[in-house]
Amino acid sequence: MADPKGFLTTDREVAETRPVGERVKDWNEVYVPGSLLPIISKQAGRCMDCGIPFCHNGCPLGNLIPEWNEYAYREDWREASERLHATNNFPEFTGRLCPAPCESACVLGINQPAVTIKNVEVTIIDKAWDTGDVTPQPPERLSGKTVAVIGSGPAGLAAAQQLTRAGHTVAVYERADRIGGLLRYGIPEFKMEKRHINRRIEQMRAEGTKFRTEVEIGRDIDAAKLRRRYDAVVIAAGATTARDLPVPGRELTGIHQAMEYLPLSNKVQEGDLTTSPISAEGKHVVVIGGGDTGADCVGTAHRQGAASVTQLEIMPKPGEERSPGQPWPTFPMLYKVTSAHEEGGERVYSVSTTHFEGDEDGNVQWLHLIEVEFKDGKLEQQPGTERKIPAQLVTLAMGFTGTDRENGLVEQFGLELDERGNVARDADFATNVDGVFVAGDAGRGQSLIVWAIAEGRSAARGVDRYLAGTSALPAPIRPTDRSLMV
Repeated sequence: MADPKGFLTTDREVAETRPVGERVKDWNEVYVPGSLLPIISKQAGRCMDCGIPFCHNGCPLGNLIPEWNEYAYREDWREASERLHATNNFPEFTGRLCPAPCESACVLGINQPAVTIKNVEVTIIDKAWDTGDVTPQPPERLSGKTVAVIGSGPAGLAAAQQLTRAGHTVAVYERADRIGGLLRYGIPEFKMEKRHINRRIEQMRAEGTKFRTEVEIGRDIDAAKLRRRYDAVVIAAGATTARDLPVPGRELTGIHQAMEYLPLSNKVQEGDLTTSPISAEGKHVVVIGGGDTGADCVGTAHRQGAASVTQLEIMPKPGEERSPGQPWPTFPMLYKVTSAHEEGGERVYSVSTTHFEGDEDGNVQWLHLIEVEFKDGKLEQQPGTERKIPAQLVTLAMGFTGTDRENGLVEQFGLELDERGNVARDADFATNVDGVFVAGDAGRGQSLIVWAIAEGRSAARGVDRYLAGTSALPAPIRPTDRSLMV
């Protein structure tokens, strides 16, 4: 145990954010650079090194949290990095983007603020990069087997890195012009600067992984031909079919899916565009959907100079404390104020959009809504609560319904789907097609980045066993495992 009295003597401190007036003028990460390092040793010392570390089960990756907390407390950053990388290929991604279910499962969190596990994690990995402790790990020998990975999001990258290190020759296919999937073109720069992706890609290239951009399997290359070309295939194409809002006026100009809107601002930051073709500048913006993607739209609209930003959520406002139905150590649905919400805007709960209203040129101008209430397990509209709000740009951030069915990938492979519309798989992440595996949102449905990495690692083990008959790669989860997540 690092500090036997740490949880009694040290209060919880988290990363310091830059002033709102400063950060909304740029796209840099919202946190003050270096603000964690002076405090993180004591924060790691709050870890109680529990006899049963529930944080392990709260984390889909099974991160060895008490172990790297102790090393961080002692400021042994090299050993801390080694233990962190033992279960997680990309801790700089999860340390910035994961909602930290591990903290919800922290034993200290039963009656005190939980250990700042996420902040400790990101400090360890940032320090490891600064000191040169993150280096390529090429395999000692090659197996002679080839693997194609479809998709370069966190699941695809994790699978590719694990398989490359196991000695297989791996090629990652990405339909966009850059590697990273939604990490690249879905996550705004202010949440994670893309330099973090770039240096991981360079590490993976040095290990031997090949990357093929602007190639869409199913359209540019027939999926069946790809299967014949490679000894195995991993599908990590995500769940990119966005949920739509079929109400009157949906066809008006100015209403966009979040993933039509967000990638353009990333393109601007990459230098591909001078300004975004879909900009919030000077407009009344309405974001439909109260999740993380909706918050990304809110923060993006602030930086583009929106006149106002309103975020709508059909569900009731979550509570500040755990509800009886979400006891420790489950992951609770709590009211959360993200950095984007700190920057302004209004959040409206328990409302449903009835229709949109436009001007004579077909541009959206107003959004009509009505309050809703749960009764007998169903949402019911409340008569007399109708109203309209100005809306010159509307983004739909209501989640995703499954993997892309339009590019032909599912049909060309002949894949079976489960009852939720995801690619079906067995305990080894294998599909019904011999040699074809699936990981991440394509098989699991829309989920968290930490689940994507965990599934990529586990699918890699399944592929390795398929190719070699056995595998030394770790398998942290099973396809049906949902840990303590709700």
